[in-house]
Amino acid sequence: MQVNRVIPDIAVDDLDTAREFYAGFLGLSDEEFNLGWVARFTSPETGASVQVLTEDETGHTNPVASVLVEDVDVAFAEAQEQGIEIVHPLTDEEWGVRRFFVRAPDGNVFNIVAHSR
Repeated sequence: MQVNRVIPDIAVDDLDTAREFYAGFLGLSDEEFNLGWVARFTSPETGASVQVLTEDETGHTNPVASVLVEDVDVAFAEAQEQGIEIVHPLTDEEWGVRRFFVRAPDGNVFNIVAHSR
């Protein structure tokens, strides 16, 4: 699996309040997207970013990070081969990504994701 980027996913109660802190105080002022339940804030100078989410739209749990991969189908096959627990199936989401969730041995859930082709 080729990982291109890892973005922390932080659970919040309210995206607007989160924006005040992450964009205002931390300076992650570029709002790359906002789906109403998840938003990504990025530094225009460095590209550092964080995602905040209230509750995942289709997953049954919030991930701790999104792992952007080159080929999500390859990643899914590797997870299955290695017996990694899959907690959200490989899914084409309506907002243009293909993804699945896995649970690490420590219990943390990761969103393995690629933009749909």
